Amino acid sequence: QVQLVESGGGLVQAGESLRLSCAASGGTFSSYAMDWFRQAAGSAREWVAGIDWSGGSTYYANSVKGRFTISRDNAKNTVYLQMNRLIPEDTAVYSCAAANTAVPGIEQTVYYWGKGALVTVSS
Repeated sequence: QVQLVESGGGLVQAGESLRLSCAASGGTFSSYAMDWFRQAAGSAREWVAGIDWSGGSTYYANSVKGRFTISRDNAKNTVYLQMNRLIPEDTAVYSCAAANTAVPGIEQTVYYWGKGALVTVSS
């Protein structure tokens, strides 16, 4: 089984930046597309960003496009989410996931979930 562990969450002010990391162990990291999801208190889970197995293609939700950047380092078995110009609406628990695809509009099968990292953005 694959284990995914997020890190890098915390409390920041609006306009500041934060980088999340997701470290994988116990499997072949480069075989999976990777996604970031978030869930705010009282809200449904939302897909945020995705990246294919090679890192050659990336995808973003409209709410974060232009502010967030997803990347991966297969040699380190790690995927990142760089979050710039954060706003209070970004406050949520962010989880990484290993999946069959990162392409929006295609039904996704998630094989493994991380436990999540809390990001809080104050105004």
